[in-house]
Amino acid sequence: MSFLGLDLGTSGLKALLVDDAQNILAQASAPLATRRPAPGWSEQDPADWIAAARDVLEQLQAEVPTALAGLRAIGLSGHMHGATLIDAADQVLRPCILWNDTRASAEAAQMDAEPNYRAITGNIVFPGFTAPKLEWVRRHEPDVFARIAKVLLPKDYLRLWLTGEYISDMSDSAGTAWLDVAKREWSDTLLADCGLGAVQMPRLVEGSEAGGDLRPDLGAEWGVSGPVIVVGGGGDNAAAAVGTGTADEGDAFVSLGTSGVLLAAREACVPQPQTAVHTFCHALPGRWYQMGVILAASDCLNWLAARVGQAPGDLAAALPERPDGPSPISFLPYLSGERTPHNDSRIRGGFLGLDIAHDTADLTRAVMEGVAFALGDSLIALNSAGARIDRCLAVGGGARSLFWVATLANVLDLPMDLPEAGEMGAALGAARLAICGAQGSGALGKPRIAQTILPDPGLVAQYRAAHEKYRAIYPAIKGLI
Repeated sequence: MSFLGLDLGTSGLKALLVDDAQNILAQASAPLATRRPAPGWSEQDPADWIAAARDVLEQLQAEVPTALAGLRAIGLSGHMHGATLIDAADQVLRPCILWNDTRASAEAAQMDAEPNYRAITGNIVFPGFTAPKLEWVRRHEPDVFARIAKVLLPKDYLRLWLTGEYISDMSDSAGTAWLDVAKREWSDTLLADCGLGAVQMPRLVEGSEAGGDLRPDLGAEWGVSGPVIVVGGGGDNAAAAVGTGTADEGDAFVSLGTSGVLLAAREACVPQPQTAVHTFCHALPGRWYQMGVILAASDCLNWLAARVGQAPGDLAAALPERPDGPSPISFLPYLSGERTPHNDSRIRGGFLGLDIAHDTADLTRAVMEGVAFALGDSLIALNSAGARIDRCLAVGGGARSLFWVATLANVLDLPMDLPEAGEMGAALGAARLAICGAQGSGALGKPRIAQTILPDPGLVAQYRAAHEKYRAIYPAIKGLI
């Protein structure tokens, strides 16, 4: 038997095929492009997601046809908050508005000023959430809004293609600003406020529950020998939490992906929206999680790499494995605004303290440090919300840089565990949920740790002082940008 995890990321789709003991049988990926037709806008064509899914399945079929023939369940993970709008014939009405699109900042502020949203969802209404995007569509594209039959999150549009059903899971739906996060159900009150109803929402299941069956024609196309269930899956961060075994109180991970995430598992729903910490349903029944989110992490390094004409990996490779202290340059990673703790879609990034002698390596170091300080802000917010974090798994593409991880260890003053194959966390989590759904039993457990990077006791105090300096910059520039 085999089990497939599909992780729909912003920059690409990853596929991970495993057996029932979670041994990796094969993996594949396909790139995705993001369109930015106006400042602050970020969109993708859902047809590209289906093309990418066909691509990765064809790769797996070519590489491991026998293993793919034994497929029994598929788990889905995907970037959250996207507004995928379809009509009564399942046709996409407009490009999907992505999580890092900030056009709906005015609509989000108006919603957040209404007490029902924080009281029911347990969260601030951020501009990137789905609900304010729908309000933007209602105001600016009324013809599109009038034709909406279903609102689907990105991974659930893939599910529609795979199964023909409108289904979502609790963890992904918690990022819409329409879910009662404590009760794990749609809020009729909040949907009505947006001119929508439950009939336009997908049916909800838990992450390990069956969420449709693979269409027989697709199974036949890929040489699959029997029926295949598609489980609920999870939003990318919840799926990554499953992949890293982050399920119990005290478990946590930090992700250096396109965005940056510091996530802690919770065994109860204890929202603290005033901290700008997200409180969402976990992909596991009876669990929740809290996380601080920064909108640009490895995206900052990608931005710098494009400006200096080098590859991001080459920039990272030019740095030593360990930092020797804070940089004299301060970098603010607010390239697309910021969520935790500022909830500010208008703030923008910058460098402070530049000297004519500084070179590309100095800028790279400052960028990594600025991202680490922003995640340090998230740790402060999580601690104030009651989350306990003793150590962190470090995952995501940025975690391949030991310098970056060591900087994080010093800023957060926490041990950083580097798991084997950490970059496949969400895809592995989706595959684990598929195993749970097919076999009716748990498939968790902590990953094997390849390396642990400890805070440098001689540098922690220096980074704490540098972080305080960093924290003073935002209020000083807020009114200037």
